[in-house]
Amino acid sequence: MKFRKEEYRNRRIQFMKMVGEGNIAILNAAPEVKRNGSDNHYPYRQDSDFYYLTGFNEPQAIAIFIPGREEGEFILFNREHDPETAVWQGPMAGQSGACEHFGADQSFPFTVADEKIPSLIEGCKRLYYSIGRDMSFNRLILKWFNKVQSAQRSGGAAPSELLNIEAILHEMRLIKSPYEIECMRKAGEISAQAHIDAMKACRPGMREYELEAYLQYGFTKGGSRSPAYPHIVGSGANSCILHYSQNDDVVEDGDVVLIDAGAEYENYASDITRTFPANGRFSPEQRAVYQAVLNTQLAVIDAIKPGVLWQKLQEISEEFILNELIKIGILSGDPQALITQRAWHRFYLHRFGHWLGLDVHDVGAYKVKGQWRALEPGMVLTVEPGIYIPAHSKDVEERWWNIGVRIEDDVLVTGSGCEVLSAKAPKTIEAIEGLMAR
Repeated sequence: MKFRKEEYRNRRIQFMKMVGEGNIAILNAAPEVKRNGSDNHYPYRQDSDFYYLTGFNEPQAIAIFIPGREEGEFILFNREHDPETAVWQGPMAGQSGACEHFGADQSFPFTVADEKIPSLIEGCKRLYYSIGRDMSFNRLILKWFNKVQSAQRSGGAAPSELLNIEAILHEMRLIKSPYEIECMRKAGEISAQAHIDAMKACRPGMREYELEAYLQYGFTKGGSRSPAYPHIVGSGANSCILHYSQNDDVVEDGDVVLIDAGAEYENYASDITRTFPANGRFSPEQRAVYQAVLNTQLAVIDAIKPGVLWQKLQEISEEFILNELIKIGILSGDPQALITQRAWHRFYLHRFGHWLGLDVHDVGAYKVKGQWRALEPGMVLTVEPGIYIPAHSKDVEERWWNIGVRIEDDVLVTGSGCEVLSAKAPKTIEAIEGLMAR
């Protein structure tokens, strides 16, 4: 997707209005990570806050925002273009590229940041930065602040307040623009096709990592350069391990296979989970548990619309899971007593979902001033209820053991309801079995 310079400019305009004239905000790029100190680097992933305001994808960079500054409001300190380094690592934006391609009003070499930034801080009333996130950078901020403060007797003025930039920036990131939604829709489509490929390829006797390979190939083929998080491919007993990561067991005939995998596209995450039978046909017990989870997920999605409180969706998921577990015979007793005992919790251990965006567990508070947040158009969340019945579960017949089912979709809140961005990944029993028919 073509880089949209105007998108980032509009974000900065909105951000700087909230920061206010006479104040300064500072963000640093994510560090570059090397393998064991060698000259081999891990694939670089920019800090999401930094990327959100700049679109800039290089390390060794600091972004400064000073609303109302005559010489320029957006200043970027970044690496100088070095032809020799470019031979090894590819071209860098340099100072001209920072201004021409990324909209910086001024750009200076990263090497002079320590020298120049105190003079930019001087005279500002408030200083916004990511307090507590990167302690080495926090120490650098305080060093610059102290340098300005120590010069006050010479007529300089240090900021009177140090504030967390995340209070502004993370609220902005919670509501997605049309461009962001476009990226996330594309990420969902890429991921859905990869899940389809893995379902169609699955055969008893395969290793879980063979299915993982189909996912990664599908992501890359679709235009994604990396997954949004490490793949989870758990079969049989491993389907009941929520954050299973080994992905190296043999997929046995009669197993269910739980795949939690999402592609990242233009730095935006998708997050999809599908569960299916290794041999293409659900057993009666697997079918019952699967339908229970699907009924729960559909009920939560059906309730998503502007104004609905976040916790209300959690309550719906818990109520449905409980009733479904009673219906299929996993739980028994008085429903009200079971609610009081939170009897579902041993089989449904996590929340129904989370925010989604530039990060797979995206930013944004779930409560505002102590009250659960109401949904608004432009928010994107996951809906991912699950039932997990590991072996030797107390008071559960053996025929139910080692069935772990989670169904997860990415859902956009619209003006009147919602849109499932990952809808192309099949999830009804009939659709899955039809896809896998040998």
